[in-house]
Amino acid sequence: MGRIVPAIHVENVGKRFGDFTALDGISLDIDAGEFFGFFGPNGAGKTTLLKILTGQLRPTSGSASVLGIDVTKEPLKVKAATGIVPEVESPPSYLTAYEYLYFVSRVRKVDGGEKRIAKWMEFFDLDDSRGTICKDLSKGNRQKLMIAGALIHEPRMLFLDEPFINLDPIFQRKLKVYLKEYSDGGGTVFMCSHLLEIAEKLCDNVAVINKGHIIARGSLAEVRGKHPDLEHAFLDIVEGDA
Repeated sequence: MGRIVPAIHVENVGKRFGDFTALDGISLDIDAGEFFGFFGPNGAGKTTLLKILTGQLRPTSGSASVLGIDVTKEPLKVKAATGIVPEVESPPSYLTAYEYLYFVSRVRKVDGGEKRIAKWMEFFDLDDSRGTICKDLSKGNRQKLMIAGALIHEPRMLFLDEPFINLDPIFQRKLKVYLKEYSDGGGTVFMCSHLLEIAEKLCDNVAVINKGHIIARGSLAEVRGKHPDLEHAFLDIVEGDA
């Protein structure tokens, strides 16, 4: 049998911005169907790695692949194969909620686009906002719209940067249930989040990054160790790396 190719493969990836080193020799493998949590303080390098993996930034050194696709050589192919929720909710301000999802479905050549738009509008309770231009939506509804746009083409992998941050508890719970079912069904999730209580209920494996280095990695139980929860473990790990 041939070697099983990981869903995400990162090998010695570095990223510098001038004299600042954002990532320094990051390596990790993430299997298909894994719900992977990537945590760290502000400025630790989480979003930088996510942007490299989604073809938005080129690494300064090293290599990475997503679903077997080289992220540097074929960034558009990576974007087409995955769903991406950025850290800042930013649908085009001049489009209505419906127009944004219609635009995404056309760009992604989604079959049955109208049915999928209706499905996610209903899921996120956006029907009353379908004619509202995005700049007039609440932060929570803009967040819902960005998530809906990432899911509309039913990708095999999701990259999520703080997906829960602007959602109320009702939709945090609804999204948690969906993402758990998505992962259990074979979908792969790479999630950056500061909401560790939520992440602890979802993640199979996690890594903690600080100052551009991965300082802890393993299953949720391994990283949590003797601590009562992931939050206490995270604080201890990061403070120990100071």
